[in-house]
Amino acid sequence: MARPVWSGTLSFGLLNIPVSLMTGERKTDISFRMLDARNNARVRYERVNAETGEEVPWKDIVKAYEYDKGSYVVLEQEDIASAAPESHDAIEVEAFVEAGSIDPRYFEKPYVLVPAKKAEKGYVLLRDALEKTGRIGIARVVIRTREHLCAVMPYGKALLLLMMRYPQELVELEEYNIPEGDRGDYRITAKELAFSEQLIDTMSGDWDPAEYRDEFRERLHKVINDRMKADGVVRHAPEAEAEVAEGAATNVVDFMSLLQRSIDRNKRTPAKKAAPAKKAARKATKKAAAKKSPAKKATKKAAARKRA
Repeated sequence: MARPVWSGTLSFGLLNIPVSLMTGERKTDISFRMLDARNNARVRYERVNAETGEEVPWKDIVKAYEYDKGSYVVLEQEDIASAAPESHDAIEVEAFVEAGSIDPRYFEKPYVLVPAKKAEKGYVLLRDALEKTGRIGIARVVIRTREHLCAVMPYGKALLLLMMRYPQELVELEEYNIPEGDRGDYRITAKELAFSEQLIDTMSGDWDPAEYRDEFRERLHKVINDRMKADGVVRHAPEAEAEVAEGAATNVVDFMSLLQRSIDRNKRTPAKKAAPAKKAARKATKKAAAKKSPAKKATKKAAARKRA
């Protein structure tokens, strides 16, 4: 069984649904290893110092940002951690939008949201509500140290999570030489347009993904299999997979109460103003904690002196 990419909760309003994030795609690319033709030994990639030519051990490698050609600023692990988002265990839905209102260029990679045991009620509730309203949830999720924009949408009996690109990751179409005029500016006749429409009609049909195959990969697999039969195969024992812990139960939650409170909260406070308020509260909490910590240290030192 596949391992989850991430485990946590899917939250909207005051409802939290324990879920696991499972990959929604299967890699079909054929990868190759580099071997030395003289004895078929693997060729390794070495971490080599560009000036001395010596191999660098992992403990001596640091991360740096190249802000100019040949000029770097070294970042400590604490620097990177300080920029990481606070929430690592929740997919927080911030808004619901019309399913067809998002430019398809924003969608990047599919995952499947799988509910934990006894979390099915909240999962089905959100799935059916999204299906009935024709909306999808726009959320954020932190995987490892990076925060991703994502969309939660129903698909059949499942909830999908689609990773999204941020606006700054898209290339503006104006950067390319795109024809902007009407078809008359390009001397396209009514007859040419009519024939094009007719051709589209004759080639139209229902979408059936089973009709499309990666023929290059299939032919390459055949070549590999033929080579394996001719030259023999080296087999390795498969690695054992670790067991995945079960999530928390949520079917006992009073969904009606949480939904009503979430609706009342959104009526009182606009969604756009809620986010800054949360950030301000977090900063205030951090400052208060920082002020208390010196006092705690002083108390510990005084206690140590008394014992001495």
